Amino acid sequence: MISGRTRLLALIGQPVGHSLSPRMHNASFEADGLDYVYVSLDVDPGNLAAAVEGMAALKLRGFNITMPHKRAMVGLVDELDEGARVSGAVNTVVIDEGSGLRGYNTDGGGMMEACRGAGIEVSGRRVLLLGAGGAAASIAVALGGEGAGEVRVVNRNTERAEELLGKLGAAGVEGVQVYPADALNEAAADADVIVNVTPLGMKDGDPLPIPEEYLREGMAVCDAVYRPGRETPLVRQARERGARVVAGERMLLYQGVLAQRLWTGREPNVRAMSEAIS
Repeated sequence: MISGRTRLLALIGQPVGHSLSPRMHNASFEADGLDYVYVSLDVDPGNLAAAVEGMAALKLRGFNITMPHKRAMVGLVDELDEGARVSGAVNTVVIDEGSGLRGYNTDGGGMMEACRGAGIEVSGRRVLLLGAGGAAASIAVALGGEGAGEVRVVNRNTERAEELLGKLGAAGVEGVQVYPADALNEAAADADVIVNVTPLGMKDGDPLPIPEEYLREGMAVCDAVYRPGRETPLVRQARERGARVVAGERMLLYQGVLAQRLWTGREPNVRAMSEAIS
């Protein structure tokens, strides 16, 4: 029951009406009897700075950020974690009256938690990372932290991939190599884990982000793309070929778990969150 002591959390973006985050977080709060409520707020890009200032003035505990505001949030917080700094994108903010706004990117940590939940080990393994955007950068940082043997980044825009390589090197992430799209055969030849962080799979008719002949029994395939109520073609094809899979739904779940830990300081009810978005 909402009271005068209820702490408020939010998602800001545009559009936000389709988001499952309120359902996921509120299910956890209700299951554990926590006095928090999470809402979605549609914010125009031109009003982002004013909205952030207003949320701090209203003493929200924190908020999530989705498209198109993730990159713009970098300049509106007082501190950044490594994932947010390297990726240039913030998806979670904690508001602390004493130290201001702390920005995080929980995409990478969320993917690693999803991998652990599926029994997928990345330490010492060769990882093929498809994409070089903000989420890919956050995942690359997390892979480095987990001790991945190699991280091979394949992206159509090689300039963007090289830029990511420089940022990762400056952050002390080792073992990263960049390949152009036409060198996919070389990059994927003996990969143990494939992580798709391209948008391919979001729409009906999208091609696979990697040809199906690269998907084989015994490997792991992780897809950051989430389509409510259905599997992406990549996840379906990988499973049919005997690969162990992590669907985008699991990354969505665990990036939310990490955000909730930051806000509440306690372990979220993962089962309730998972059931809410299943």
